[in-house]
Amino acid sequence: MRHAYRATLAGAALLILSSAAMAAERLDPANPDHAILLGQKMNCSLNEGETVLYWWQGGAMSRMPGEKDRHIFNVQGMNIRQCKNFEDPERGHGYRSVSRELLIYLDPETNEVLRTWTNPWTGEEVEVVHVANDPVNMRGPAYARRPDGTGITFNGHFMKGRVWTTGFAPLFYTNPLAGDYQDYVGGTYHAMEMLNAYAYEDELLDPELATLKRYTLSWARTSKWLPWMKMGDRPGMMIFTTVGKRVAGIDDLTEPLLSELRNSYPEYAEPPPLDDPRPNVTSWSYFESVTEPEGEWRQ
Repeated sequence: MRHAYRATLAGAALLILSSAAMAAERLDPANPDHAILLGQKMNCSLNEGETVLYWWQGGAMSRMPGEKDRHIFNVQGMNIRQCKNFEDPERGHGYRSVSRELLIYLDPETNEVLRTWTNPWTGEEVEVVHVANDPVNMRGPAYARRPDGTGITFNGHFMKGRVWTTGFAPLFYTNPLAGDYQDYVGGTYHAMEMLNAYAYEDELLDPELATLKRYTLSWARTSKWLPWMKMGDRPGMMIFTTVGKRVAGIDDLTEPLLSELRNSYPEYAEPPPLDDPRPNVTSWSYFESVTEPEGEWRQ
């Protein structure tokens, strides 16, 4: 059984896991050569090219000064990914994930897919632009050792057989929709994404298990108004909160996300190629790619 498992691993990951299995019954989070494997298992799979699919659902609230928060959307989303293994003579084992991601906006009462939306502050009916980010890739491989030679550790918390990781992504960069005078009048994209992931200690530390069988997550985001809402410079913000998990395959996605993927985004049934060199897409750059400044859809 151990031999069959090792045959599924690519390159140096095989050697690392072989030595780990002989040295101890469990992987050691403080050992850089093991910590990188734990991070890879939380991200995707140790099996190069194995597809891993995430699904989540939740809601989106508006926060406007001087008024009660409003529940304006429900959301469903998915991310489909795979990982490529690397081996560096100085930095050790590494991996890079490549993925595509969808998030659709739903009516908060009926959960039907929104095609248009009436802005409650302006009264204007606008076209809804769902999130279709392709790709969402790691910029480069993560390795067991940093460029200066120091080893990494696994940034997770263990308690009573469970393990979880917590991550914050503070986003502050030039807004692709703004003009040439952003340094003078503003126009940056300012948001915060917060992701918690939960697994089981016995699975994560098992040197013979390449892919976690049980994995749940929570994802939240605070951001400016969505561009297609046409809120201009009105004060306020969006707050998203969701929960989800890994699922076995596309057929395990919930409706209406599953039908939306099949009918409108069939390419999202597979992750990008392992050597995908494209720059990442965000919800704002995607909006720019499909919408004219006047609000018309690009052909």
